[in-house]
Amino acid sequence: MATLDQKSPNVLLQSLCCKITGKSEADVAHQFQYAVRVIGSNYAPTIERDEFLVSEKIKKELLKQRREADAALFSELHRKLQTQGVLKHRWSILYLLLSLCEDPRKPSGRVPVCSYGALLAQALPRDVHSTPFYYARPQSLPLSYPERSATAHNSSMATSGISSMGVFSINGPGPTPPSLLTGSSMRGSRLAWTLPVSSSPSGAAAAPRPPSGPSSSPAPKPLQRPRRDGDGSADIGEAALVRDILYVFQGIDGKFIKMCSPENCYKIDSKVPLCKSLRDTSSRLAELGWLHNKIRKYTDSHSLDRAFGLVGQSFCAALHQELKEYYRLLSVLHAQLQVEDDQGVNMSVDSSLTLRRLLVWTYDPKVRLKTLAALVDYCQGRKGGELATAVHAYGKTGDPNMRALIQHILGLVSHPILNFLYRWIYDGELEDTYHEFFVASDPTVKTDRLWHDKYSLRKSMIPSFITMDQARKVLLIGKSINFLHQVCHDRTPPGKIMPASKSKDSPKDAAELFTDLEGTFQSKIDAAYFETSKYLLDVLNKNYQLLEHLQAMRRYLLLGQGDFIRHLMDLLKPELARPATTLYQHNLTGILETAVRATNAQFDSPEILKRLDVRLLEVSPGDTGWDVFSLDYHVEGPIATVFTRECMSHYLRVFNFLWRAKRMEYILTDIWKGQMCNAKLLKSMPELSGVLHQCHVLASEMVHFIHQMQYYITFEVLECSWDELWNKVQQAQDLDHIIAAHDVFLDTIISRCLLDVNNRSLLNQLRAVFDQIIEFQNAQDTLYRSALEELQLRIQFEDKKRQREEMAEWGVTAEQEAEENRRVQEFKDTIPKMCSQLRLLTHFYQGIVQEFLRLLMTCSDESLQFLSFRLDFNEHYKARDPRLRPSLGATRGRRSSNI
Repeated sequence: MATLDQKSPNVLLQSLCCKITGKSEADVAHQFQYAVRVIGSNYAPTIERDEFLVSEKIKKELLKQRREADAALFSELHRKLQTQGVLKHRWSILYLLLSLCEDPRKPSGRVPVCSYGALLAQALPRDVHSTPFYYARPQSLPLSYPERSATAHNSSMATSGISSMGVFSINGPGPTPPSLLTGSSMRGSRLAWTLPVSSSPSGAAAAPRPPSGPSSSPAPKPLQRPRRDGDGSADIGEAALVRDILYVFQGIDGKFIKMCSPENCYKIDSKVPLCKSLRDTSSRLAELGWLHNKIRKYTDSHSLDRAFGLVGQSFCAALHQELKEYYRLLSVLHAQLQVEDDQGVNMSVDSSLTLRRLLVWTYDPKVRLKTLAALVDYCQGRKGGELATAVHAYGKTGDPNMRALIQHILGLVSHPILNFLYRWIYDGELEDTYHEFFVASDPTVKTDRLWHDKYSLRKSMIPSFITMDQARKVLLIGKSINFLHQVCHDRTPPGKIMPASKSKDSPKDAAELFTDLEGTFQSKIDAAYFETSKYLLDVLNKNYQLLEHLQAMRRYLLLGQGDFIRHLMDLLKPELARPATTLYQHNLTGILETAVRATNAQFDSPEILKRLDVRLLEVSPGDTGWDVFSLDYHVEGPIATVFTRECMSHYLRVFNFLWRAKRMEYILTDIWKGQMCNAKLLKSMPELSGVLHQCHVLASEMVHFIHQMQYYITFEVLECSWDELWNKVQQAQDLDHIIAAHDVFLDTIISRCLLDVNNRSLLNQLRAVFDQIIEFQNAQDTLYRSALEELQLRIQFEDKKRQREEMAEWGVTAEQEAEENRRVQEFKDTIPKMCSQLRLLTHFYQGIVQEFLRLLMTCSDESLQFLSFRLDFNEHYKARDPRLRPSLGATRGRRSSNI
C-alpha cells in the first residue's frame, strides 16, 4: 500500500511542487492546490484542429511580411512532409510554430494569428455565397455527421467555421446554447473564446479557407468603426443591432429586438429610431430565432416524456443534432464578434459583421430550420410508426439537400422500429412498452386463441415505407415463433429454424435498409417468413397430423366414407326411430364402434378413431332419434387453431343437413323396395291398381328430386369445394393460408347447401319437401299394411272355402258369403279415401317443389340455377305453374347476356 501511495498522481504532484520551490509539504499547500486546478482544467486551443488551416495561416503571415519566397518554400516543404508518415501530429507542430512566431511585445489591438475568430474573419472571402452552417456547398452536402467531420478534415474544399464546442445542459433534456455574449476577458491567442467543451475540438469543421499562395489579395485596410457597446444613444447603429440579433438567434430578447407575445414574433420597438432598411433586415434575421424557439420548445416538452417512446426520443435526438449544428454557427459568429471588439478601430472592412453578411450566412440555416419547424408542426401528437410516417412524407421533395436532411432524420427515427422488428422476427419477442411498433399483443388472450386473437396489426403504426404485405409477413413470422413455443411446445431455438442474419444497428444502416424496400429489406423479410412458416407447417403435419385430421372431417362429418355411413344408418334405424327422450349416448356409441369395426373405417389411424364420437342435440317435443343424432369429432391442441369452435359448429350444421338428406335417400330406397316386393302380391286386388299407380308416380318424382339434390350436394358442392381446398392446402405458404382456405371451404358449403341467412327461404322449402317424403312413407306404409291385411283375410277365406269343399261340404254359407262381401266392400270404400289422401299429398308436394324451383331460379348463384334446370329437365313443373315460365325466360336471358 505504501508503494502504491507513493506512486499516486497526488503524491507525485506534491513531490514535484516541493522539488521546484524547495519547500516542505506543509509550505507548498497553496502551490499544490493551484497545480491541481491547472491539471484538471479544460484549457485547449480554441481554433479548429485543421492542419490545412494552420498551414494557410502561416503562409498568410509570411505574405503579410512580404516574404513570398519563404511562403512558396514553406508550401513545398509542407507538401513533402504530408507525403511522408514520419510525424503523426503535424497539426500540433505547425500550431506550435505559429504560436512561437507571435511577438508577445505587439500591442493587444492586433489580431493574434491563432485566434479562432481572426481565422474566420480572414478566411471569409469578399463574395460569400454559402453559409457557415454548412460544411460544404449545398451540392455536396453530406448529412451524416461522421462523414461531415471527415470531410472537413480531409478535403480541400471550402468549409465552414462551425466549432464543435456544442454545450449541453447537465440536467436538461437537450443541447443548451452558450451564453454567447457574456464576458470580455477572452483575450489572447489561446483564450479567444472559452466555453465548456463537450468533445475534442477535432470534431468541428473548419472555417471557409481564403485563397492561398502568392496570388492572395493584400491585407484589407483597417475600418474605423465604433465599439459595440449598445449604450442606448439616440442613433442606433448597425453594430448594436448585430449584437441584438445574435441574442435573438438563441431565442433571447435583445435590448432593442424583443418577442411580441400577441403577434408571436420578434419585433423592434416602434419608438426606437431606426431606418427602414435596417428594421426590415433585422426582422428577416429575427425569424431565425423564432424558428429556433419553435424547435427547442418541441424538444424540451418531449425529451423527458417517457410515454413519447423510443421513436419519439430518437426524433428529439435528431432535432438536437440539428440544433447543435446551429449552435456551432452561433459560436463562430460570437468568436468573430469578440475579435472585432478586441481590435476596435483596426477592424478591416472585409472582416466585419454586418446585417447583410449575417443575412447571407444564415440563408441556408434558415431554410433548414424552416423545414425542421414545419416537420415539428406536422409531427405534433404522433408517436411510434405514425411519427416515422410523418417524417417519411416530408422526404418527398425535389430539393436534394432537404431530402438528405429528412433522410438522415428518418434514419434516426426508424432505428428503434428496426430494433423492434429484428427482435420480433428473429426471437419472437415484443418489448413495446409505449405501443410504438405496428405489431400489438393482447396479454389477456389464452393460449388456445393465440394465433387468432393475441397478436394483431396496429395499422396506424405501420410506417408508410413498409407495405401492408410486408407488415403482414412480419406479424406472421413472430406469431409463428410464439405459436411453436407456446402451443406446439417446440423448444427448437429460433436460430436453428432460420439463419438469423446480423442485424444492422446504426441509424444510417436503418435508413439505407428502409430505403431499399424492394431489395435488402424485402429479402430479409421473405427469408425469415418462408423459413419460419415452412418449419411450422412441417411440425403441424408431421407431429400433429393436420392433413390427416382434415381428411377425417371429410370422411365422417361430411359423409365421405359411404360404406361406413350406410352401415351406421342400418344399425341405428331401430334406435333412431324411437322418441329422442328414450335414447342413451352410450348405446349409440357402442353402435358407432360396431360400424367402425365392420367397415373400412377400421383401417384409419387410432389417433383419428378415438376422436370420433356421438353427440345428441337439444331435444324438442315430438323429436325422434333422427332429429337429435349427430356425429362429433374432438379437436384440441395445435389443430384446434384450424378447427376452431366456429368451424366445428359449421361442420355440425352441415352434417345435420347431409344426414337428413341421406335419410331421405334411405327412406325412398325403402319405399321403392316396398313397392317392388308388394307389386306381385297385390296383383290379385285390381281395385288397388289406381292407388298403387299414384304411389309409383309420386315416389318416382321424389326419387328424381332427391337424386338430383344428392348429386348437387355430393359432386357440385362437396367434391368441387374439397378439391379446391386440398390444392390450396398443398400450396399454402403459411398457417394463415390454410386457415383462410378452410374457412372459404366451409363458407362455400354453408352457402351452397342453403344453410346461410340469404337462402333461408330455400332451406325451409327443402325441409318441407323432406317432410312430405316422410308423410308419403307413412301413407304408403298404411296403404300396404291395410292392403296386406285385406289380402291375408281373402286368402284365409279362400283357404277355408277350399277346405270345406274338399270335405264335401258347402264352401260357404249364405251368411258367410254376405259377411265376406260386406267386409270386401268396406275395404273398397277406403280406397277412394286413400286416393284422395295421395292426391292431396301429391298436390302439396308439387306445390312445394314448384315454389322451390321458383326460388332457385331467382338465386344469384349459377350452380343453384343449374340445379333448377335439372330438377325440371322435362318442364313438367313449368307446364303446371305459369309463374315458372317468365322466371325461366328471364333466367336464360340473364345467362345469355352474361355470355
